[in-house]
Amino acid sequence: MRHQNITRSTLARGNVRTLRQQEELPLLRDHLLRLDRVSRHDRFQGFMDDSFIERYAAKCADDGTIIIAYFEDGVVRGAAELHPPDQSPDSLPEIAFSVEASVRRQGVGSILFKKLIAEARSKGYQSLRITTGAQNQAMRALANKFGAHLKFRHGESTGSIDLKQLPQPELAIATAVETARAIVNFNRAYWKLLLRMYGWGRTA
Repeated sequence: MRHQNITRSTLARGNVRTLRQQEELPLLRDHLLRLDRVSRHDRFQGFMDDSFIERYAAKCADDGTIIIAYFEDGVVRGAAELHPPDQSPDSLPEIAFSVEASVRRQGVGSILFKKLIAEARSKGYQSLRITTGAQNQAMRALANKFGAHLKFRHGESTGSIDLKQLPQPELAIATAVETARAIVNFNRAYWKLLLRMYGWGRTA
């Protein structure tokens, strides 16, 4: 698992990186415990008590689940989970998301979604399964944005994302700020090389 891949967001103030499963287990657990009642209900399709969440986080640390976290001031405020296919009844890797109320409407969900999809593609996955509560309008809209075809059944929305059909631009995780910075750095290096080639800028 990659541990140091960090992505700076433009709207949100934090950064995104993959958690180390065992060492950073408390970060995911504490994030899930901070979810308000409605968010907890949306995430787990029902209200789950603290003991359930503690067991769930421990299971994620042991079963190979990849956890991509959004940090602000060293605290996880959002998480995207990529569960291995052997944990799913239809052998599809399943994804799940949670974002605390304090950082919503800042593009955190989209950033996590893009990073998770890139991770799934790097593992050779061709399709992902997503399940969310029928009342979770924000997650349903986000899933639709990334090509999920959701169906309502038994009080929840479930569907799949075909990674082969997903347009490549949606998978770009570099932000506009990072792109602009890269262009500036390239131009600076280019002109420095050009001046050196022609002997300009040398001191006597």
